[in-house]
Amino acid sequence: MLIELGHFALILAFVTAIVQMVVPLIGAQKNWRGWMAVAEPAATAQFLLTGFAFAALTAAFVTSDFSVALVVANSHSLKPMLYKVSGVWGNHEGSLLLWLLILAGFGACAAWFGGDLPEKLRARVLAVQASIGVAFYAFLLFTSNPFLRVAVPPFDGQDLNPLLQDPGLAFHPPFLYLGYVGLSMSFSFAVAALIEGRVDAAWARWVRPWTLAAWLFLTIGIALGSWWAYYELGWGGFWFWDPVENASFMPWLFAAALLHSAIVTEKREALKSWTVLLAILAFSFSLLGTFIVRSGVLTSVHAFANDPERGVFILAILAVFTGGALTLYAARAHAMQAKGVFGLVSRESALVANNVLLAVSALVVFVGTVWPLVAEMAFGRVLSVGPPFFDAAFTPFFVALALLLPLGTLMAWKRSQGGRLMRQLMPALALAAALLLLGYALGSGRSAFGPLGLALGGWVLGGAMVDLWARAGRGAVAARLGRMRRLPRADWGRALAHGGLGVTIIGISGLLAWQREDIRVAEIGDSWTLGRYEITLQAVRETEGPNYLTTMAEMSVQANGREVATLYPEKRFYPVAGMPTTEAGIDGGLWRDVYLVIGDPQDGGGWAVRSHLKPMAAWIWLGGILMALGGVVSLTDRRMRVAAGARRAPAPVAAE
Repeated sequence: MLIELGHFALILAFVTAIVQMVVPLIGAQKNWRGWMAVAEPAATAQFLLTGFAFAALTAAFVTSDFSVALVVANSHSLKPMLYKVSGVWGNHEGSLLLWLLILAGFGACAAWFGGDLPEKLRARVLAVQASIGVAFYAFLLFTSNPFLRVAVPPFDGQDLNPLLQDPGLAFHPPFLYLGYVGLSMSFSFAVAALIEGRVDAAWARWVRPWTLAAWLFLTIGIALGSWWAYYELGWGGFWFWDPVENASFMPWLFAAALLHSAIVTEKREALKSWTVLLAILAFSFSLLGTFIVRSGVLTSVHAFANDPERGVFILAILAVFTGGALTLYAARAHAMQAKGVFGLVSRESALVANNVLLAVSALVVFVGTVWPLVAEMAFGRVLSVGPPFFDAAFTPFFVALALLLPLGTLMAWKRSQGGRLMRQLMPALALAAALLLLGYALGSGRSAFGPLGLALGGWVLGGAMVDLWARAGRGAVAARLGRMRRLPRADWGRALAHGGLGVTIIGISGLLAWQREDIRVAEIGDSWTLGRYEITLQAVRETEGPNYLTTMAEMSVQANGREVATLYPEKRFYPVAGMPTTEAGIDGGLWRDVYLVIGDPQDGGGWAVRSHLKPMAAWIWLGGILMALGGVVSLTDRRMRVAAGARRAPAPVAAE
């Protein structure tokens, strides 16, 4: 009965979204306040109805209701409770319902906290947000209904994909969806402003908090996914330029560009049309990611579905919203005249360069991701675009971005003095030079990549520290430190985010330049050397977990005759799903990870064993944590919290 109620609630949410899409939009056009007022209660009702539907599906998974087809296909009675719950969104239909819940939630938040927005703009924003919901409700109900019953319920289910039965993957999708769908608010504000024919500083202030929240959630989601790939897949890497990895990275790059562009629009009334275009592109690339994950056109370990018919539906949604928004953008270009004038050496110019580099980086990733599909369709050639292409094509743009970052944060608006700027950045240059020399000494001249990467990360990290120090003004050290503590939270958030990027660059550089690997067949009792460590295979035994069988190795790690750790890498097999997984044994630390993997038994005796020494791996995710923390701190800034209440100055009415 609960399942039928959930299905009925989802249908009602669909109808409510249609009302929210049509009535307020007409009201804003006709200036009918009663019609515009429909948007807020409709947004709340839509969120509550979708929340009830999601709760009903969750209850079916938690109670192992195998009369529901989705539960049969993605759950099992022996699964731990965490994975029963995460099984709700560990599939195409359930994840799409979570997407809709988050979409409705963002719309409800705009209704609840946007009371000081101009009445017409609020009505249009909520109507555009509802139109996105209408498209995805139709997709879910007509092609991917999560509430379908089975005629004869089986005794047990088919289990969740074993790769998804992990804490990192339990929380990774919800954070990514919060980021993807959060960008829908920026899109809705952009389209609403285009319909109204007006983009100004107040509009940019309203867009920034939503964009920052989306970027924050994407940062957490990407970091969780990278961490999961590192310790769960057993390959020892943190990023493979997989199509689905790229699908989340491209919106992240566009969201970062939008954040910086909106600052220029807010402060200087410049880059209006570019900011609106970025808002459209950021959400469009989120929709593109949905298409990649669910259509089956590109192969990935992360893909949810392999259904061309569903892919066509998503492609139609992408075409309608992106094409419609870009058409409206072209029609309203005349209404977005820039007012600010600035010099070549200025913060505005630095932010323009920042935007260009981020956008080009995203387009490089896009070309590399879709080129295999284009080549097959247009030329009949089957090819693969792998990490070598992305590393060679993407890295130069991101290096240029990192070099520019400290300069841009310290430049003045309108016009800046180059000599004074470089004097301020001398401490950052000194830190970069010190790390360059340290990296060269540690690497014994083997590779230039490591020292240069450390220097680049040190330059970005040092620039973030100098930025805070410079904003504290002049005077004695104690007085400046006191003023630093009283700086706005947005300043601290920016420094944390930029510094976190520097820390991640340091981690990636150290790991890629100086990692070591050993692959061998080892017998019980065999020992071998990995860097300064001695690894010994002590034992291998067969055991059972809650819903899997496992081959578990016991391996000791010693340094200078002293035992450092005993690790237990596993090779698991899930009988219900019929799939194996690899669980690495990792002795983690701030400066290095010892990473051990047990493989299959060999015909001649012994076991395949891989050993890795990963210098500074933890710094990669420490940087991600700092970037996310910077986003959280910035969102708590009073100026950001009251942005939605910013008053818009009277202006001539634009052509409707």
